[in-house]
Amino acid sequence: MEADCLPKLNSRKRKKVAGPNGNVEEDATPLKVARLSSGLRDPAPFSDEIEERYNRPFARVTLEEAKQGKPYDRPIRVYADGIFDMFHSGHARALMQAKNLFPNTYLIVGVCSDDLTHKLKGYTVMDEAERYDAVQHCRYVDEVVRNAPWTLTQEFLTEHRIDFVAHDDLPYSSAGSDDVYRHIKEAGMFAPTQRTEGISTSDIITRIVRNYDVFVRRNLQRGYTAKELNVSFINEKKYNLQERVDKVKQKVKNVEEKSKEFVQKVEEKSIDLIQKWEEKSREFIGNFLEMFGPEGALKHMLKEGKGRMLQAISPRQSPSSSPSRERSPSPSFRWPFSKPLNSYSRNSSSATLDDYSISEEEEEED
Repeated sequence: MEADCLPKLNSRKRKKVAGPNGNVEEDATPLKVARLSSGLRDPAPFSDEIEERYNRPFARVTLEEAKQGKPYDRPIRVYADGIFDMFHSGHARALMQAKNLFPNTYLIVGVCSDDLTHKLKGYTVMDEAERYDAVQHCRYVDEVVRNAPWTLTQEFLTEHRIDFVAHDDLPYSSAGSDDVYRHIKEAGMFAPTQRTEGISTSDIITRIVRNYDVFVRRNLQRGYTAKELNVSFINEKKYNLQERVDKVKQKVKNVEEKSKEFVQKVEEKSIDLIQKWEEKSREFIGNFLEMFGPEGALKHMLKEGKGRMLQAISPRQSPSSSPSRERSPSPSFRWPFSKPLNSYSRNSSSATLDDYSISEEEEEED
């Protein structure tokens, strides 16, 4: 038995894998920590199913020696007992603490039977077979004792070669004693653990009782019969009616939530449209002012057009230094009712063409 209790290494070497650049890198998977292999792959064995093979007499160690990792040839055997009804994380944490009390620990867990529990504590939700099985599958457990005693006797401690007993430090009054672990504490074999606040079997049962109607209705919907749930015919109809009413309320609530979401989306889109319209309005007004404002582009265009029109209408003045152009001779002026020149003879001395014409100098004076 001592050899079976020795720790076994369940470590694994790091694998070498090809990295993204083709380089060989070590796998990032952490190595397994060396610990007892019992319970890692299979349920923890029951104590009455283990073949006992003790090679040497048992000698209990002190607490100081156990903390130093002594003795080196065997693990420290720690015992923890309980009811473990509706096995939960508080139970698992207590067993984890017991397992980690010393560097090398072999954890034995005792589970009380139904008869003893119902007699000394009360009715359980799970029967003893279910409670045994739940403890068996806890990873920190190395061995399970079925039908464990309520009060630990010296014969039981010697039979299972127990070094220390782990339990929370609060006095546990039961079976006519104010503390059933008093004699263990006096013998120096007690190793205290801490309770997990906020969770216990009694707390879980209280939740179920407080929400009894909810759980009954849920199980009725899942197919359980009223007889299986110990519910009367009238209560069954009442729970079914409440379930229908709750479904209608849930549908109305869903519709309200969807309506709120729709209104919220419409408001968000409206705000976006208003913001976009304001931006477009500012842009339009800015463009209008740039075109038609007091200093807009249209005013400059009109000024430029007006200047071009005036320039086109008014003639250009010739420069003073430019030479004057000779005028062509003006046509001769003929007095009205005068005879034609042909009527006069060229040789006539009485009148000539010069007498009836205006000289070029006189025209310039005019």
